[in-house]
Amino acid sequence: MEKFSITMLNNMANRDFQQSLEQHVQWGLRHLDLKDCVFGKGIADLTDAEATEAATMISQRGLSVYCMSTQLFHDDIESGEVAFREAHLSKIERVIAVAKILKPDLVRLLSARTLKRKTLQNSLDYLRGDYPWLISFYREAIERLSGAGLGVTIENECHDNILSSPTEIVDFFDELNLGEAVNLTWDVANLWQMGTFPTMEVYQQLQPLISYFHLKGGQSDSGASELRWKSSLQDASWPVKKITQQVVVDGCSPVICLNPSHGAKKEGYNYDNVTIRDLDFVRKILGEI
Repeated sequence: MEKFSITMLNNMANRDFQQSLEQHVQWGLRHLDLKDCVFGKGIADLTDAEATEAATMISQRGLSVYCMSTQLFHDDIESGEVAFREAHLSKIERVIAVAKILKPDLVRLLSARTLKRKTLQNSLDYLRGDYPWLISFYREAIERLSGAGLGVTIENECHDNILSSPTEIVDFFDELNLGEAVNLTWDVANLWQMGTFPTMEVYQQLQPLISYFHLKGGQSDSGASELRWKSSLQDASWPVKKITQQVVVDGCSPVICLNPSHGAKKEGYNYDNVTIRDLDFVRKILGEI
């Protein structure tokens, strides 16, 4: 793998799997982040035959899978222990089977949601008191994936998420207490949507945990810090260049992953070809280091 590389969620290139692979090749991308739209399925739902066919198509184009981005654990913890186990832990063996075929560097789990988010100061206190099984479920999933020889990463999600601040993220990983068996995918804008504006200080707090960096555009209104509008990375309100270059200098994310911007569409803004504009912008940032 080159020292630093760029990828994007596979459906950003094209929702048709074959065309997405072709587009990666045309754009000079060599690594894949497979989430969904793989023969019309999520990555964790593939059969062995489908995974084998996908692996062949990927290899024929000189590509490799960097991350299998599952949706596991993206659920309301209030659904309960039994429902959570059935919906998420029960799928770990299928994920392992697919991963043995596709050979990703990382398998992604997501941070869970809570219906009580607006009333919580620190979600870890809530988990320890009312939902101690959640940490146990994460540990079990991570240990099974790691035991199969897979790298495991947890991405902070948005919307009522248990991870809304660097403090909660650090506390969460401390509670897992699994060392290098698991690391953080820092999605900059997801944490912003949860109330933490992206700054160098935030990055420095999270840096020891980060192994994968997700970046996307987004703008706030003048004089405000909340994420409101979709935008390209070049026009984003957060310090994209400064943080991205520091991520590269620190070497904590050998592959950087583009994501589509969140927020509402801003009247009069040019949204044409945002994906390729973002790719060119990040390439320029990396080229300046």
